[in-house]
Amino acid sequence: MERRVFHGNITPTDVAQALMAEFNQGNLRTQLLGASDNLTVQVASAQFSQSGGKTALSINIQEHEDGVLVQVGEQQWFGVAASLGQTALAALLNPLNLIGRLDDIAQDVSSLQLTEKVWQVVAAVVRAKGASTEISERLSRLTCEFCGAANPVGEPTCVACGAPLGKSQPKACKNCGYVLKGEEKFCPNCGQSIA
Repeated sequence: MERRVFHGNITPTDVAQALMAEFNQGNLRTQLLGASDNLTVQVASAQFSQSGGKTALSINIQEHEDGVLVQVGEQQWFGVAASLGQTALAALLNPLNLIGRLDDIAQDVSSLQLTEKVWQVVAAVVRAKGASTEISERLSRLTCEFCGAANPVGEPTCVACGAPLGKSQPKACKNCGYVLKGEEKFCPNCGQSIA
């Protein structure tokens, strides 16, 4: 399961509506489950689709500190694999059968790219809302333990009282947006190097 955090003025409903609009057409159908702060969009092949194998994918969108957390589950694509296998067998028996299965092949290839398409839609709605994986302005402030004043990230001492702010300056993973604390060398969410 891949997950990414986006910071900014964005809600789970914003992402869910974009996914529903994009994937509730053609051979795919969507279903929305949950409450406004924790939504799941299920994308699956239409029950009586004319071409291609069956596939399904779940996307969970949750409110997160100053933004949303998007998790894309593992795609169920056994029906797609079976359809591609049937096409290969038919082509071995008679190469002219490929002509009759072109729609199936196109639909199967499209289904195999479903996860990538989901992330493209999410990225587009995130950009449109002015959000990103960069840490948000509210999260880019440190609160002094001694006087409670807000300080910019990276400030070694409090701007109000001069007390040391410590070494644990928060930052976000450039790959997935997960808020990092401390001296991590690898993101605990996606495993990417922080260097």
